[in-house]
Amino acid sequence: MGTVVSVAAPGTLVPAGGELAVLESMKMQHPILADGPVEVVRVLAAVGETVAAGAVLLTLRPRPAAAGVSADVVQYADLTEVRERHVGVLDAARADKLAKIRARGRRTARENLADLVDPGSFVEYGPLALAAQRRRRSREELADMSPADGLIGGTATVDGQPVVVLSYDYSVLAGTQGMVGHDKTDRLLDIAARRRLPVVLFAEGGGGRPGDDDRVTTGLTVRTFRAFAQLRGRVPLVSIVSGRCFAGNAALAGTGDIIIATPDAKLGMGGPAMIEGGGLGVVDPDDIGPVEVQTRNGVIDVLAEDEATAVAVAKQYLGYFRGRSSNWRAPSLEAARRVVPADRLRSYDVRSALVALADVDSVLELRPLFGRGIVTALARFEGFAAAVVANDSRYLGGAIDAVSAQKATEFLRLCHGFRLPVLSLCDTPGFMIGPDAEKDASVRRFGDLFHIGARLDVPTGMIVLRKGYGLGAMAMATGHLQAPLFTVAWPTAELGPMGLEGAVKLAHRRTLEADPGRFDELVAAAYEQGKALNAATLNEIDDVIDPAESRRWIRQLFV
Repeated sequence: MGTVVSVAAPGTLVPAGGELAVLESMKMQHPILADGPVEVVRVLAAVGETVAAGAVLLTLRPRPAAAGVSADVVQYADLTEVRERHVGVLDAARADKLAKIRARGRRTARENLADLVDPGSFVEYGPLALAAQRRRRSREELADMSPADGLIGGTATVDGQPVVVLSYDYSVLAGTQGMVGHDKTDRLLDIAARRRLPVVLFAEGGGGRPGDDDRVTTGLTVRTFRAFAQLRGRVPLVSIVSGRCFAGNAALAGTGDIIIATPDAKLGMGGPAMIEGGGLGVVDPDDIGPVEVQTRNGVIDVLAEDEATAVAVAKQYLGYFRGRSSNWRAPSLEAARRVVPADRLRSYDVRSALVALADVDSVLELRPLFGRGIVTALARFEGFAAAVVANDSRYLGGAIDAVSAQKATEFLRLCHGFRLPVLSLCDTPGFMIGPDAEKDASVRRFGDLFHIGARLDVPTGMIVLRKGYGLGAMAMATGHLQAPLFTVAWPTAELGPMGLEGAVKLAHRRTLEADPGRFDELVAAAYEQGKALNAATLNEIDDVIDPAESRRWIRQLFV
C-alpha cells in the first residue's frame, strides 16, 4: 500500500529517467521513473489517494527524446547554483580581482598549481569555503571577497606521483591565514600523513588574519603548524615563495625540507604591522627578509629566476624520492680526469667534480651561498638518486667552518630521514680553528656533524679528491675512513692527521729554528709520505683509482 504524493499531469513530456509519480510508504517517499522518453496521456490516481500494489496510476505514450531535456535537470533543480558557486572561485570569474597580480608580472595561485600538477589530476578540497566573518558580512559579500578562504588545496599527481598541494592566494585578503583555511589545511595534512604523500606549499601571504571573528578565540589552538612539522622527515615537504611571506605563512615555509624562492620573495617571522605593533619601528615590507639576506643565511635553498622555474625545481626535487629514473645519460669518463689541478695549491670548483660524476643534468644544489665551504646537492647516478657533500677549496681552502658544518649536518639529517645514499667528495685540510672560529660555536657544530654521521643508516661512500686531513676528513667520512662502504682516492689525493705545513712545523720545530730554509724540502718529503698510494699500502683506504672509474665504485651505493 502507498499514498500518492505527486503525479505528472496529462500532456507532460518526461525524459528517460524522469519522475512520473512519487508514492509514500512506511514514511519514505519512492519515485517512479520513466524507462524511456514518454508523454503522460491519462492520470488514474489523485494526490492523497491510497493505492494497492500493482494499481495503474497513469497511462503513457512513447515519445522521441526532446533535445536538451535530461533527467538530471528534473532531479537536481539546484545544480545550477552549485555550478555557479564553483565557477565563481575560478580565475575566469575573478579577472578584476587578479589585475594587481598580473600587473606585477606574476601568475595566479591556480596557474601555479596547474603548472605543477599533471593535467586533470587536481581534486580540490573545500573550494566553497568562506572567511569566518559571517557575523558582520553576508554570504554573497564573503563569496566575492574570500573565495576558498584564500587557500586552494587538494590532491593531485606530479609526474605520476601522488601529492598534496596547498597554495595561499594573495588575491584574497593578502593570502592571510583564515580560521576556515586552517581547517582545510589540517584536513589535507591529515590525508598526507595517512597516505604518506609529499606536500607542496605555495606559501605567499601575510600571516594570521585577525578579522575572522565567527569564533572568539586566541587562535593559539590552531593545529596546522604542529601537523605540518610532524610530517617533516616522513614525507617530502616543498615550500615555494614568491612575493611577501610573513608570520604564520613564513613559519610553515620554514618548516619544510626546502624553500624555493623567486627574486621578489620576502620572508620574515613578522610583517610590518607586527613589527610596528611591537614597538620596533616602521619598516617597508620589502625590507623584511629579501632574498639577498635569506640566501646567504641559509633560509632559501634554491633561488629560481621566476615562478615557472620554481615549479620546475619543485618537480625535480620530488623526483629524487620517486625511485630510479630510466631516463639518464652518463657523463664523459674523461671529464673526471680534468677536475683537480696538477698544482696541489691551486683551488678549483668542486662542482666540476660532481658534474663529471653524476648523470647528465641530474644535479640540484641546495643553499649554494650559505656555508660556502661545503657543497650540498642531490643528484642521480645511473638513474639512482643520492645526496652529495663536497668540500670547496675556493673558500677557506676547503676547511670546514662552523657554518659549513651546520649546513652539512642539516643536509645529512634530510638524507637520514628519506634514506638517500650519501656520496662524500673530500678535499679538506680539516676543521677551521682559531680564536675567531670559536666565536661561531665550532665545538658544538663539529660535534653535531660527527653525531649525524654516526647515526646515518644509509649507504655512504667517500672519494678523496685531493686533501684528506685530520678530524675534518674523518667527519667527511662519517666518522673514520672505514665507516663508509668504500673510501677510495684519486691519484691527486694526500692524507694525514693534519695539514702538511702545520705537521712539518710541529714535528721539525728545532730543525727549522736552526735552518728555516729546509721548510719546502720537509713539506715535499711529507707530501710523498702522505700520498694516497702510501695510505693504500697500509690499507687505510680501499684503493687509489683512475677518476674515470669513480662511477663503478659509486654504483655500490645502490646495490
